[in-house]
Amino acid sequence: MNLSYWEIKSWLANIDFTIVGSGIVGLSCGLQLKRRFPKAKILILEKGMLPQGASTKNAGFACFGSLSELINDLNTHSEEEVIKLVKKRVNGLHLLRETLGDNMIDYQNHGGYELFAKEHDALFEVCKMKQDMINRLLRPVFNDDVFSFKNNIFNFNNINREYSFNQFEGQIDTGRMMETLLNKVQTSGIKIVNNVVVQNFSENTNSIKIKTNQFEFSTAKLLIATNGFASQLLSENVKPARAQVLITKPIDNLHIKGTFHIDHGYYYFRNIDNRILFGGGRNLDLKAEETLQFGQTELVQNKLEEFLKTTILSDIPFEIDYRWSGIMGVGNKKKAIVKQLNNNVYCGVRLGGMGVAIGSLVGKELADLL
Repeated sequence: MNLSYWEIKSWLANIDFTIVGSGIVGLSCGLQLKRRFPKAKILILEKGMLPQGASTKNAGFACFGSLSELINDLNTHSEEEVIKLVKKRVNGLHLLRETLGDNMIDYQNHGGYELFAKEHDALFEVCKMKQDMINRLLRPVFNDDVFSFKNNIFNFNNINREYSFNQFEGQIDTGRMMETLLNKVQTSGIKIVNNVVVQNFSENTNSIKIKTNQFEFSTAKLLIATNGFASQLLSENVKPARAQVLITKPIDNLHIKGTFHIDHGYYYFRNIDNRILFGGGRNLDLKAEETLQFGQTELVQNKLEEFLKTTILSDIPFEIDYRWSGIMGVGNKKKAIVKQLNNNVYCGVRLGGMGVAIGSLVGKELADLL
């Protein structure tokens, strides 16, 4: 691309901080940098027309882990690590709500439920047995019991008679959240350029030279916030994980309210605008869903529709309105990677499917590395 003098002067000259990725992490990082360095020239590069990855494609769960997920985490993490993970998610959600306001993200606290399919009776019994232990573990964070059990009040089919209930779990409108965050960033004077793919970068003594599919330029500092796409620029332990989602057309008198987890959180659904949003099924073929490509597969989509028909909306007619997918970043540990890579390059990636919860905090932590 042949850029004009004006374009170079206004957008690409004397850049103090360049952030790659305009998702929750990248935008939150930009805001924190602007607070710390009000006169700095900050540029955010985004490869999509809208933020790619998962920030505008997630299910909008304001959650910090279901009962079975936290029990399972104790198999690979210490108690102290699990408490830190939960506390970070709680603090991240608080920062998101404080930054944008509950009204602007349509935050609602209907509680969160974990359902147990009848073929998962063993998992149900484990959760029932270990609930008190998890509540004791989390009491210093919440000053109350997080989990309890409730009867099958929504009358889902093929589900155990009781649900695990999380009184602190909420939901947001993902579109409104990202629209509000984008507006806040742009009105602060930070520039965002879309449809620009960073291909590589090289470090000089006092700057970073960045090559994109559109142009080349230099920046004083580079901050990478591409989460699931991190492997395209970095050698960190981050793998992409595609999450497939569908949503129904509006359903009259929909009685289901809340966020719902099934099968260790591999399936999840919620109410939104008198619709049911339903996602998951990655565990049906984990290798196939370890991809950087957006899209759907028959295997996953058929399973989601079958689950809607047999369990969630078994007596209610419905039609599918939209289908989409997002790309998360996962690894062998659930802790996000926030670190300095060399003199002038930093990264905040691997959000482990908890971007709504920890994205704001990871962005702040990334900016505070400088």
